[in-house]
Amino acid sequence: MMQRIRTRYAPSPTGRMHVGNLRTALYAYLIAKHEGGDFLLRIEDTDQERQVEGAVEIINRTLEKTGLLWDEGPDKDGGVGPYVQSERVQAGIYMEYAKKLIEKGEAYYCFCSKERLEGLKQTLTVDGETKEITVYDKHCLHLPKEEIEANLKAGLPFVVRQNTPNEGTTTFTDVLYGDITVSNAELDDMILIKSDGFPTYNFANVVDDHLMGITHVVRGNEYLSSAPKYTRLYHAFGWEEPEYVHCPLITDENKKKLSKRSGHSSYEDLVEQGFVDEAIVNYVALLGWSPEDNNEIFSLAELTEKFDYHKINKSPAVFDMNKLRWLNGEYIKKLEPARYYERAIPEVKKVITKPLDLEKIADLMKTRIEVFPEISEPIRFFEELPEYDPAIYTHKKMKTDSAVSLTVLTELLPLLEAQEDYSLEGLKAALSAYIEQSGRKTGQVLWPLRIAVSGLASTPGGAYEIMEILGKEESLRRIRLGIAKLS
Repeated sequence: MMQRIRTRYAPSPTGRMHVGNLRTALYAYLIAKHEGGDFLLRIEDTDQERQVEGAVEIINRTLEKTGLLWDEGPDKDGGVGPYVQSERVQAGIYMEYAKKLIEKGEAYYCFCSKERLEGLKQTLTVDGETKEITVYDKHCLHLPKEEIEANLKAGLPFVVRQNTPNEGTTTFTDVLYGDITVSNAELDDMILIKSDGFPTYNFANVVDDHLMGITHVVRGNEYLSSAPKYTRLYHAFGWEEPEYVHCPLITDENKKKLSKRSGHSSYEDLVEQGFVDEAIVNYVALLGWSPEDNNEIFSLAELTEKFDYHKINKSPAVFDMNKLRWLNGEYIKKLEPARYYERAIPEVKKVITKPLDLEKIADLMKTRIEVFPEISEPIRFFEELPEYDPAIYTHKKMKTDSAVSLTVLTELLPLLEAQEDYSLEGLKAALSAYIEQSGRKTGQVLWPLRIAVSGLASTPGGAYEIMEILGKEESLRRIRLGIAKLS
């Protein structure tokens, strides 16, 4: 019988959710849901200094808006909680398991002072970059039991370190990278419990993943170098390791790691720039994975059905803003009216203060934009007729010039003054009758009329739509101004 798939998203509450973290959450969700498994949310708040107020709410809100709903978490106890690491610290879980390793000789108390540790620092140059590292010399591993007990009784500050062998190798397996072997000489005796009693990120991850039954661990490939440390801990406890899925780096268009300076590195950045949730999720899924067919537009349900984590690419994924914009435009076209207006009307209100039908104005832009802020500028003419050069009435293809335009507007003015019905259908009927009666081509009539009511050569919507929104009084005022300009 197959083991039930259980994955987790375990963010630190340090601010907005980075695109890379959203991808981790998405892939973990898809791996679980593709097999009908469980997706857990765990808050890793062991680094108290980096916490940002309100960050947990940001995490919850982002997951909810993107549809990545967790089966277990701080608000949904599945029997393996608490799901917040600081609460697990208070419950004594990490110290309990650290002591088990101490009893087995796989970890030890370290009472070394800061001054002594400073003296162990080494300067290394890697790829032309110089940095200082501390390689611990196992000094406290050899302390007599009596001295350790006396130090603990005296309340001396301590950390708990992992006892990593200096010889031999450690091998771990990643779904994408296969078997990777490292020399144990490269692995330091990392700290498991810090002097404040909180576990380190690495130790808490291993303990929690095991106790919560996590079968697949998804994370960025920047954690590949830490994987041997996890493996040593699993071996020390005698636990079975989960499957590791290390995802590729996400870079900007210049092949540099996507950073906050890019302005679009987080989910909330993208929402503020006018992207919709479904498009963000769809695009993030494609940052390292692609389906076997050429389709690129997927709902979350379709992603769940098609996603195969074995097909994740190891090469860095480039965040292509143009592609995301295109994808977003496709999603905007399909948005139901209520959701579209929720995002579009605030953009309309940035430039329109007059009592016009804002929804009809927004409708004109729905198929013309890729992101919502693009709405404002093209509709500005509804608020105020811009100054324009009468030369734009001349259009060779439409076979119009200033003289033809003046004649058409002059003939239309009394007809439109007498017209009571300024609905789209009413205007189309009246103008169609004039076109047929005058013998003019449609373009010869509608081109100058649209110029007159908009002052622009290119507009969202045609003359009918614009006049319906402006209404009779404003449309006639603008037509009279056009006649005056042409005269």
